[in-house]
Amino acid sequence: MKRRTFIKTSTIGTIGAGLLPVSLLGQEQDPLPDAVRVDNGEPAQLFNQAILSLGGMKQFISQGDIVVIKPNIGWDRAPEYAANTNPDLVAEVVKSCYSAGAKEVKVFDRTCNDPRRCYSNSEIEEKAEKEGAEVSQIRKNKFSSIKLKQGKVLKEWEIYKDYLEADKVINIPIAKHHSLSRVSLGTKNLMGVMGGNRGSIHTGFDEKIADISSEILPTLTIIDAYRILTRNGPTGGNLADVKLQRSLIASSCMVTADYLGMELFSLPLYQVGHIREMVDRGINKYDLTKLNLKQIDLGS
Repeated sequence: MKRRTFIKTSTIGTIGAGLLPVSLLGQEQDPLPDAVRVDNGEPAQLFNQAILSLGGMKQFISQGDIVVIKPNIGWDRAPEYAANTNPDLVAEVVKSCYSAGAKEVKVFDRTCNDPRRCYSNSEIEEKAEKEGAEVSQIRKNKFSSIKLKQGKVLKEWEIYKDYLEADKVINIPIAKHHSLSRVSLGTKNLMGVMGGNRGSIHTGFDEKIADISSEILPTLTIIDAYRILTRNGPTGGNLADVKLQRSLIASSCMVTADYLGMELFSLPLYQVGHIREMVDRGINKYDLTKLNLKQIDLGS
């Protein structure tokens, strides 16, 4: 990275415009970062510091928006196994969306295990609903075929209608190892809104996932790295495979967030084919060689 801002702070304090010193008022502000990485905090703290650094949730959510939050709820696992997105993070994002003026916040995922057990044991259903989200299971009759303008292999695919019809989408994957794709981050997480025979995507995965994902890019991607699954993903099931990382990455560019997420696993871009494919197609909105990344350490 050619440009990084590193901040160490021992508190989770925030500085609003009204608290700036008089000498700084009216002066030119630094541009908002392309992405933020926050370390050494709890899920809500990590998110709140990241979204503040990106200019606040009102940079992304407008009054009256219908918002879809897409976590990973794919597996019948409790939060400590790091197979699903952290439920406290999901709840805090729901809360933030409503505070920014969202009319409705929807949470769903096309699960791999029994959806009732996934929604319950992940604790996402309970905690998101407590903050006012509409948490629903995927319905088979609510997929709509869309054209894939950048499709190299696939020319159309079915996508969940609630996702397509949302005003804004927030993608919240958990960072974890994946036996096929090396890692599961933002791009891989979008498989949870894809219909049809998802198993067929795994053949020629890199190009196919890029074909589809390039057409359904989210408004904001928040990578949950509070706990990361370092081996035996995506399902997990062994606490020995879980690392307490206590980190979070956020960006309005999903490809940028994924690129930064690979660092959690010490993986270079050339080793992660589907993310490399997204970059090769120019789907990233920021120049990854000149990335304005803001790093914040809450632990000291």
